[in-house]
Amino acid sequence: MAVAVRHAARATRSSGRRTRSALLDAAARLFAARGLADVSLTDIAAAADAFPSQVTYYFGSKEALFVEAACRDVLHAAAEVEQAGRRTRSKDAYARRLTTTALASPALAAFAEALLLARRRPELRPLIARTLDRLHTEGARAVAERCQAQGWRLSAPPAAVARSFWATVLGIALESGGAGDAFDLAAAQAAVLATLSTTTARRP
Repeated sequence: MAVAVRHAARATRSSGRRTRSALLDAAARLFAARGLADVSLTDIAAAADAFPSQVTYYFGSKEALFVEAACRDVLHAAAEVEQAGRRTRSKDAYARRLTTTALASPALAAFAEALLLARRRPELRPLIARTLDRLHTEGARAVAERCQAQGWRLSAPPAAVARSFWATVLGIALESGGAGDAFDLAAAQAAVLATLSTTTARRP
């Protein structure tokens, strides 16, 4: 009997993980297409073949689900940014590739919105803080590895460069959302490139 109970518990946990993942995936798609305000718990549940009560059971609220989806997606975007940077050989090409890849990702706008949402919802801040810490830590590691591999000298420590990069692109994502057609992409790219500037000297 004890063995059967353990098997049932594992099956329940596995089913719960699948449901939670399905809700997160469905919510991310809906939020990306329609925004937070125009997506309901019923919409999310229907897209995930679940019940609205399961959204609140696993996430607590629609807003908490939005923040978790935004955090997950911006970390995926950061991995894509890092991968894009690996395919470059010059420091200028590296900076431009990071910039264009980051600014092309819709995940930035969603995460910027999540940052603002967390200002009003203190219970959402720990996940935001952990996500920012990962962005900064992984970004610093990637910059340091690339500079070491190519022999570039940074004008600031890798941690400061990574923090400045993400602060700049997230600010640009907010500006882009608010300015709409008036948004100046060229100026935005120049601002990000400035945060990634390196000296022209190579290591001896």
